[in-house]
Amino acid sequence: MKYIRFFEELGLADVAIVGGKNASLGEMYNKLTGKGIKIPNGFATTADAYWHYLEHNKLKDEIADTLAGLDTHDMNKLAECGRHLRSIIAHAAMPEDLEAEISQAYTLLMQQYDEQPLAVSVRSSATAEDLPEASFAGQQESFLNVRDTSNVVEHIKLVYASLFTNRAISYRVDKGFDHMKVALSAGIQKMVRSDLASAGVMFSIDTETGFNDAVFITGSYGLGENVVQGTVRPDEAYVFKPLLKQGYKALLGRTLGEKAQKMIYSESQKYPTKNVHVAVEDQRVYCLNEDELLTLANYAVIIEEHYSQLAGHLQPMDIEWAKDGVSGELFIVQARPETVHSQRDYHVIEFYRMKETSEILAQGKSVGGKIASGRARIIKDVSQIEELEPGEVLVTDMTDPDWEPIMKSAAAIVTNRGGRTCHAAIISRELGLPAVVGTGSGTETISDGDMVTVSCAEGELGYVYAGELAFTLDTVNVGVLARPETKIMMNVGTPDRAFAFSAIPNDGVGLARLEFIINNSIGIHPNAILQIDKIIDSRVRREIRKRAEPYGSPVDFYVKKLAEGVATIAAAFYPKPVIFRMSDFKSNEYASLLGGSGFEPSEENPMIGFRGASRYYSDAFREAFALECRAMRLVREEKGLKNVCLMLPFTRTPTEGRKVLDLMAELGLKRGEDGLQIYVMCEIPANVIAADAFLDIFDGFSIGSNDLTQLTLGVDRDSTLVAHVFDEREPVMLEMFKMAINACKRRGKYIGICGQAPSDYPEIADFLVRQGIESMSLNPDSVLETTIRILEVEKESRLT
Repeated sequence: MKYIRFFEELGLADVAIVGGKNASLGEMYNKLTGKGIKIPNGFATTADAYWHYLEHNKLKDEIADTLAGLDTHDMNKLAECGRHLRSIIAHAAMPEDLEAEISQAYTLLMQQYDEQPLAVSVRSSATAEDLPEASFAGQQESFLNVRDTSNVVEHIKLVYASLFTNRAISYRVDKGFDHMKVALSAGIQKMVRSDLASAGVMFSIDTETGFNDAVFITGSYGLGENVVQGTVRPDEAYVFKPLLKQGYKALLGRTLGEKAQKMIYSESQKYPTKNVHVAVEDQRVYCLNEDELLTLANYAVIIEEHYSQLAGHLQPMDIEWAKDGVSGELFIVQARPETVHSQRDYHVIEFYRMKETSEILAQGKSVGGKIASGRARIIKDVSQIEELEPGEVLVTDMTDPDWEPIMKSAAAIVTNRGGRTCHAAIISRELGLPAVVGTGSGTETISDGDMVTVSCAEGELGYVYAGELAFTLDTVNVGVLARPETKIMMNVGTPDRAFAFSAIPNDGVGLARLEFIINNSIGIHPNAILQIDKIIDSRVRREIRKRAEPYGSPVDFYVKKLAEGVATIAAAFYPKPVIFRMSDFKSNEYASLLGGSGFEPSEENPMIGFRGASRYYSDAFREAFALECRAMRLVREEKGLKNVCLMLPFTRTPTEGRKVLDLMAELGLKRGEDGLQIYVMCEIPANVIAADAFLDIFDGFSIGSNDLTQLTLGVDRDSTLVAHVFDEREPVMLEMFKMAINACKRRGKYIGICGQAPSDYPEIADFLVRQGIESMSLNPDSVLETTIRILEVEKESRLT
């Protein structure tokens, strides 16, 4: 056929013939189906077919004349121009020879799948599309559930017309593409029955940080358009590529989306799809199980490796997937190069930090990691976009490609709906704007015209604050920073910042607190999980079951959610060591967790009460501690993250340490087995005085300067009355640090510090380096500054 190419006839060399999208589909169909990736078959009209269509209808001169001298910043003129061009193209006649070939190709596709009429998608593919330096994705139209030849022909005409949507015209001008040198190919592909299952988007890179060792998967019920368009907040998941390749079940973490509606087939050819409500019980569970997520992640790895080999460098990919509700199979329906992080200079790191906060007007998923202030402009319909002034914060329900011509003038973007792969999120990344998506009600809680500050620099959640607030931006070129002999590790509190923090030059994580993950990701007392039927308050029981529902049972929820948090941090810094301290809640803190009040004693001074090692082997907490150990085994054994080291807090005596180590061994965590190292916090004077006895049973110390100072000086660190006495720089504290360091060096054991002191006081960092400490674990915001200072101290020490 002259104007048609089936996927089996196409490859990446054919971008000029069928555009990037269709060339990519042909490449995968030919090269990757043999590697287990399922691609629905289809065909494409060529660029010659498009030019033939224009010439047959004598449209080329009229298009060129209409576009000549167009100012794309004049929204009215742009809209008028786009409307006219789309109308004349869509209503033109399809040449008989081209229509005959389309009919023949559609008939062959029906015969292959033995379905009549066959439901297909008709998608656009521009001949300059999906290059790493310019993504035309979303610029033109796509149509789903198109049936029979005449409808396929009509929708190809609509695809041709969509080359002149307002956003496509504006985008080509911005990117410097000549309108008359960009042709359109229509891709006709068998539909996957994801209307009966689920679909979504995945990236072979983290879309927020550029961390390239994770596959980021989003999904929702029904056809994938709702995920792409941002009309739903999808489920999210991360899978760790290096260990997935080794055969481990390297699922790092999942977040349950809202999934309130799904797009399905309708009986009308005029409106071939429709959105329907998703039952509440389905919203509360994930649309994909763990094995399906791992299968998709494997697909992403294979696709990325193939395209990277062709490119000669790592090429992260943006991939659309669909699950067939009839066969249960997973398909890839599109793949294109990722166009934002693949072009970033990762030697230069930007650190945005809020200096103050105020009332939170809205919160949702953060996109971009930046902070911006501006006057809020509520725009509820695309017809109002001219009301947005440059530098204002665009606040709307959701965006689609029609909004793109004006989005670039915004300071930030806030939407009610959408997830981190929705249109607003993708365009915000391309434009380098902070965006908070999926706020739910931002257009109602934010007042039009008020000054606001949009912060995406505080983790997974982004915030819209009232007023113009102060923030800082630090830029560091880490490519020229040398590494000191002293290991510089990091204190990491929660998983949602781990990928970003891992870009800071480091030697691993010296302290990751399990209680932070329990508090932020689970929020339930472990004994309430284990003894849910004993909880009197029915509301608490219902809430626990509701949170646990996506995981099947309360116990599985606790163990898997904890393991996911641990795995995310461990993967971010893999293969460097990551030291996790077992839970160190005090009794009052445990009591504040959901269901906790009935399981905790009332103590006068919880700081030196029922905490740490004493809790683990007690009858009241032994089973709860076993859940933590199950989670750690899951991380190390099933997910393969053997860089995880463990640490016991507040261990008062060597006898107590042995009890806990014996219990951990019974629970499958035996020190020394499979490379497992177990340290102890050096935070009680007894740890220093009896250092050798502790080092007989542990692999080393990590100095907890806060508690060690409190207990050495006899100062309640929570008391303002004696706060002036609390000072780690006191000579007696320096002596304690020195004794602990010397004991470990004498025994050849690990010695680090994970307390606040080196972050707060540079002179303590200097002292520790001169004493020969092995590592310092610092707060992320002080790592670079302290690294520079330690390099100077080490240089001075060598000179003296």
